[in-house]
Amino acid sequence: MARVRYGARTEAETAASREKSSSLPDIWSTGVVAVWETDPDVVAAVLPPPLKPTGQPLVRVNISKVDLPGYPLGAGSVAVAAHHGGVDGWYPLVMPMTHERALTGGREVFGEPKKLGEVTVERQGLTVSAALARHGIAFVEVRGAVDRELPLPEPVRKTDFYFKFLPAVDGSGFDGDPVLVHCTRNEKVRKLERITGDVVLRESMYDPVADLPVRRLVEITIGEKTTDQKGRVVERVSAQALLPYVHQRYDDPQQAFDGPPEGSV
Repeated sequence: MARVRYGARTEAETAASREKSSSLPDIWSTGVVAVWETDPDVVAAVLPPPLKPTGQPLVRVNISKVDLPGYPLGAGSVAVAAHHGGVDGWYPLVMPMTHERALTGGREVFGEPKKLGEVTVERQGLTVSAALARHGIAFVEVRGAVDRELPLPEPVRKTDFYFKFLPAVDGSGFDGDPVLVHCTRNEKVRKLERITGDVVLRESMYDPVADLPVRRLVEITIGEKTTDQKGRVVERVSAQALLPYVHQRYDDPQQAFDGPPEGSV
């Protein structure tokens, strides 16, 4: 009988797949990062408990092109500064990706708020523009000109906070308690330049980052970096406390609890 591809894989095949994914070479990306101060009450409003604001109401947008073997990837995020368990990090509100493959592991394994979108990073001489777009709206755009090269920073460990959950099949909350994930990344930079420019936030009902206004621009940079990624569950969280924030993950909050249309299976 010919092999049935939906059939069970052998233990050796599964082990080989894990080994291949764990032995990837460094993957370098070219990205624009902008950081700004916004209103403290806005940051506090978007943080689900037990996350808390830090001493500064910071927002960070990261817009990158990633040199993945076989095909390029556009990857981005908009995050706010947050604190949990003695750790300062970032809580991403939206993470547009240009390929479905980049969504699957991030959403299902780590609980990342990834969505399909358009990610552009363009440079002509010293002029740089980068944007995140979905549904035809470039809801974040960073633009400016490189004004000088910056010293390379030492390798650094950064933390992102994610909530991993599974909406209940009966539409009432979750199947099981949600968990809070600390995702750590060891980042190395091989090139870094400062940009003088600005950040434009455009209104979008799907990605309302315009609610995080730029009160003071801290920095804009463009650089080449590589990171690894490891996550761990640090605690189970209250389903009742997290439920009011679930809409952050979806364009239409109701879709989290919709089954397939009758007769569609």
